[in-house]
Amino acid sequence: MSAADPTRPSAGALSPFPAAGPPRYQLLRGVQAGLIRRFDATLEDPRAAQEARWQAIRASAVDTEFGRAHGLARARTLEDLRAAVPVRTHDGLRPYLDRVADGARGVLTTAPVTQLLETSGTTGAPKLLPVTRAWAAGVAEAQALWVLGLLGEHPDVALGPALTVVSPAAHRTSTGGLPVGSNTGRMHLAQPWWVRSRYPVPYEVFCIGDEALRQYVILRFALGAGLRSLTTANPSTILLLARRLREWQAPLTADLRAGTLREGPAAALAASDRRRWEPLLRAQAPPEDWSVAALWRLAVLNCWTGGPAAYFAARLPAALGAPIPVREVGVTASEGYFAIPVGRRHAGCALWLQGHVLEFIGDDGAPRWAWELEPGEQVRLVCTTEAGLFRYDLQDTLEVTGRIGRLPLVRFVGKTGRWLNATGEKVSEAQVSAALAAAVGEGAAPTGFCARTHWDEVPAVVLAVEGPAPPGLAPRFDAALAALNPEYAGKRASGRLGEARVEVLPGGTFARFRSARVAAGAPDGQVKDPVIARDAAEWARVRDAAGLPPEASA
Repeated sequence: MSAADPTRPSAGALSPFPAAGPPRYQLLRGVQAGLIRRFDATLEDPRAAQEARWQAIRASAVDTEFGRAHGLARARTLEDLRAAVPVRTHDGLRPYLDRVADGARGVLTTAPVTQLLETSGTTGAPKLLPVTRAWAAGVAEAQALWVLGLLGEHPDVALGPALTVVSPAAHRTSTGGLPVGSNTGRMHLAQPWWVRSRYPVPYEVFCIGDEALRQYVILRFALGAGLRSLTTANPSTILLLARRLREWQAPLTADLRAGTLREGPAAALAASDRRRWEPLLRAQAPPEDWSVAALWRLAVLNCWTGGPAAYFAARLPAALGAPIPVREVGVTASEGYFAIPVGRRHAGCALWLQGHVLEFIGDDGAPRWAWELEPGEQVRLVCTTEAGLFRYDLQDTLEVTGRIGRLPLVRFVGKTGRWLNATGEKVSEAQVSAALAAAVGEGAAPTGFCARTHWDEVPAVVLAVEGPAPPGLAPRFDAALAALNPEYAGKRASGRLGEARVEVLPGGTFARFRSARVAAGAPDGQVKDPVIARDAAEWARVRDAAGLPPEASA
């Protein structure tokens, strides 16, 4: 190893978690001193962290079906990993993952799988991702650093309750008997007691099946608490709660005055739940101003701010009544925790290299390691995790925004390729096509079609079709899409997405679209109808082929 560069700042000087700070920050920093030292070491030597991570993952994977099939006993280095295992999407790894869901052991890891996380897949079936204790511990460490940074930037969050909106940690079991649920609920329950003690809403409330009832009960509990922070993945959820407050002002007023949980949607609450939860509530005068900014002294909102979420995050000040600070929750997914926000001084999130092995694929198709990234480029994220994902292509695009020392900073740009993803629903081309086929049934099918997101306060999928559009196509397409994609179903049921709509295009639209693409130089045999419009420019080309005038800017 070469001698240290005397001109390079030390990791301690570069650390985004300095020793000085508010009292509660300093207390938590002392508790997490070892974790911070390990994170700071990645600022100077990110490769060492990734090599150590691969050795830990490899140790639990060598003697597995996957490990034997790919010769992981010989894959001692990061370069060996690349040589032994190809990059795969979820569909490529699905045969192994399906065996895990069926209850088979020793498939991807020798560690026991404790549960499965459900999220949208690119085809009809949802993805079921395994959880192991080692994987969960790595995610928890990243979360601990996120909380530390939050206290450093917004110390007032420690002065009152925190509302974190999550989905159930388990809502069914797999064919092999494993609990299946959401990562947000799992992380919620895994928080230390001193964090959970600040939650004003009982966890069981998030398990209420009826969307409107669940939202009403969440707001009833929250109105009785002096919230200092509100955390959820999607800013669209915050906007939805603000709309619900206006919509349910009358029943919430009655329940606040009586100290009850009986009005509006709460009339449908099970008697056993009412008996359990009403003693936790108190009678109080209703507020005069029902805007979120007036109801609570929120120090910060925590949510995604990149990619499609930027549209909703920009609308928060007007919807909430004041410009409440918004803090990024990081680059996260059900597959893992990949980058941590590290303060307002840095435009981006620092890669978390002690959780998983991370690779990045640029426009040239060649994979690179974190220390090989350059600011300004966009790359696709590939991960290898303790839960049994090996060189797994998340199809997420990140932009490299800078560095701290040698550690890159990144921001989420969006899903790679063609997706509809206004609120996290991640609808793929395959799902649009399958939903339309199911909606049409045995009837006459459209000649061509193209889906896009209509951006409004409540966005919605719009399906433009050429050819026959039978009566009732829109609600049938909406229902079919919800059946194929659980994330879309959840967003529709909660009111974060509106009902899908259908527009009819003139005959010959897609033939003219293809002719224009060929005239512009695209190979004739490779031109395809845009099942999902990649961006506004592509949708404008479809409209032009349809002979429609340009749409006014939003």
